[in-house]
Amino acid sequence: MASMLFKLGLFLSLIFLAFDRSQSAVSSIDLGSEWIKVAVVNLRPGQSPISIAINEMSKRKSPALVAFHSDARLLGEEAAGLIARYPEKVFSQVRDMIGKPYGYTKKLLDSMYLPFNIVEDSRGGVSFIINGDEASVYSVEELLAMTLGYAVNLAEFHSKVLVKDTVITVPPYFGQAERRGLVQAAQLAGINVLSLINEYSGAALQYGIDKDFSNGSRHVIFYDMGSSSTYAALVHYSAYNAKEYGKTVSVNQFQVKDVRWDSELGGQNMELRLVEYFADEFNKQVGNGVDVRKSAKAMAKLKKQVKRTKEILSANTMAPISVESLYDDRDFRSTITREKFEELCEDLWEKSLIPVKEVLQHSGLKLNDIYAVELIGGSTRVPKLQAKLQEFLGREELDKHLDADEAIVLGAALHAANLSDGIKLNRKLGMVDGSSYGFVFELDGPELLKDESTRQLLVQRMKKLPSKMFRSIIHKKDFEVTLAYDNEDLLPPGVTSPIFAQYDVSGLTDASEKYSSRNLSSPIKTNLHFSLSRSGILSLDRADAVIEISEWVEVPKKNLTVENSTTASPNITIEAGAKNTSEESNDDLHVDGGISNPSNSTVEEHNTADLGTEKKLKKRTFRIPLKIVEKTLGPGMPLSKESLVEAKRRLEALDKKDAERRRTAELKNNLEGYIYATKEKLETSEEFEQISTAEERESFKEKLDEVQEWLYTDGEDATAAEFQKRLDMLKDFGDPMFFRLKELTARPAAAEHARRYLVELQQIVQGWETKKSWLPKEKIDEVRSDADKFKTWLDEKEAEQKR
Repeated sequence: MASMLFKLGLFLSLIFLAFDRSQSAVSSIDLGSEWIKVAVVNLRPGQSPISIAINEMSKRKSPALVAFHSDARLLGEEAAGLIARYPEKVFSQVRDMIGKPYGYTKKLLDSMYLPFNIVEDSRGGVSFIINGDEASVYSVEELLAMTLGYAVNLAEFHSKVLVKDTVITVPPYFGQAERRGLVQAAQLAGINVLSLINEYSGAALQYGIDKDFSNGSRHVIFYDMGSSSTYAALVHYSAYNAKEYGKTVSVNQFQVKDVRWDSELGGQNMELRLVEYFADEFNKQVGNGVDVRKSAKAMAKLKKQVKRTKEILSANTMAPISVESLYDDRDFRSTITREKFEELCEDLWEKSLIPVKEVLQHSGLKLNDIYAVELIGGSTRVPKLQAKLQEFLGREELDKHLDADEAIVLGAALHAANLSDGIKLNRKLGMVDGSSYGFVFELDGPELLKDESTRQLLVQRMKKLPSKMFRSIIHKKDFEVTLAYDNEDLLPPGVTSPIFAQYDVSGLTDASEKYSSRNLSSPIKTNLHFSLSRSGILSLDRADAVIEISEWVEVPKKNLTVENSTTASPNITIEAGAKNTSEESNDDLHVDGGISNPSNSTVEEHNTADLGTEKKLKKRTFRIPLKIVEKTLGPGMPLSKESLVEAKRRLEALDKKDAERRRTAELKNNLEGYIYATKEKLETSEEFEQISTAEERESFKEKLDEVQEWLYTDGEDATAAEFQKRLDMLKDFGDPMFFRLKELTARPAAAEHARRYLVELQQIVQGWETKKSWLPKEKIDEVRSDADKFKTWLDEKEAEQKR
């Protein structure tokens, strides 16, 4: 534990020292239920433009885990080391809890034998009680922010530059609450999210970036079974011609046509079948009514070994399982055949085909219209799953051109590079993704009659990302806007109500009352401006009241016989801001439509006769910004501003504490290493005896023994400053000896080098006398004299050293 702690400490402490802050890079994070993978786009010379960032254990993926133990926060690999001993302290599956109601999450945790201490928060979602301390409670966003921060640290260590811009992958079934919550978690971690990207789009980018589709388009299905979910995405690849530097070039592109999923089917389901099977077997072996399922620690151990057993079954027809001290100091050993495993998961194989069948059904395509079915996701390695897909698709071989683990994160990195201002790659591939859900908006308010106009489809399913929408309504009173999913049979996991956002729109009543006495040329209307972001997040961005009035105004009469005369336009529009909505202030904005501006008239003054005034009817349009206040409630409600500030403060405190812990571990390791290395030299090095007295060595050894004893007793929990103090004390005593030891070994080589130089110098001087006769003899003699003096000095010093 201590060695791993030091290794992680050394790894992460270098992050803030090792990179050049004048440069920057962008990253992508593939955030899964169990694992996180990080890719970096960095155009520094000598580095690959896009590469996977390895973790402190030199692995290309890291556990998506957060743990709290012994007053310390642990992330990734460190946290993974505690699962079997302290399963209640290691939080997993956090991604799948974002934006979810308490009841759904509690059921999920119970089904996976995860013994977390959770509580329902004020939003109806989940918060985590840490180490039984009800005063220490963290939201899902906070735990997710810790994982994302860890991922960015890996990216920065890998690239040696700052990485604050990133693209984060999400599964297609993530709804509005999950997407907004994930972005907020990233903000807590100090990360600027360039975009969220659907996982299949990342894979589609990686698939198409090095291909040429100018000779023909193709349909490709990306089939992904991960640890917790399965989906099939239909993607159409094609090419179009464009002008580039005056030349016609072919540009590749793809469009996502459809995606279907099962959010509750993944590799974890197979593992749980094995867990239940082996739990029953162990209970039978022990007997006496023992149920291993009641022990959280035992189930954590069993789950850990089951993962390995499942992996073995993908390559072998039989696999063992062995768990030491599974329960009540009893070991458990057994075996299982691949045939039995496939039997246990019999219903899962048919379910795994449903997303592919639905994609084909809704697209109207036939199997022979599909160019390829690419497999991604770790669970697609299961032989039985591949066999079922082959049987359904009628193919002898499935397409496996992509790295099942890394294709998504590498494709997301390409997207990050495309969105970045400072990094551009030569390879181009256009991407058109769409919204996984359709959305409607609904209006409510006083005197608002419910009809077709008050509930409208706003976003069709698979509508292009990003998009902007505009809707107009005729109404005079303040009202409420509700955003909801359009299909109650297709809601994100755990969501029971289609409503995900509500807004109060105010200011319309006041504006209507203010202008009601004027001559309205048309009913007062409100323009609503919606946006569907690149991340798939829908929002109401702006609302304006549009008021049109007609008024008779006095204008100068025109002499129609005067050449080149012009008539002012009778229609004007006034954009009224918060401080400019009065009739008087609007009159100051040249409401005569240009007559007050001499440059707008071509009639010269000497051609204009004073003919008096006349009345003309003019239409004036006022656009008044309305106030929008979001009042979303429930688990999908984002953290308040106050909660965000407090959460950021707590995370910064944890980061500071972690930095101090890493520094302490590093200094402790340095002290321990210095003691061991020095004692070994004292005991085995003959050279050490030549540069020190017996009394010096004995005194030094006593000091080393004294500090070593302290290190493993009172110093076990010492501070960084105390470790540094004792290390400095030992070095103050030992450095003079080590300096002499260095001289002892370096001096002979230096003396030999000096003597070789003197020989070379003698030969050079002799050459001067024959080949460079113009050189003054006194200067040559001076060089010879200096060389002789140096040789005499060197002989004397070496003689003194020998004595």
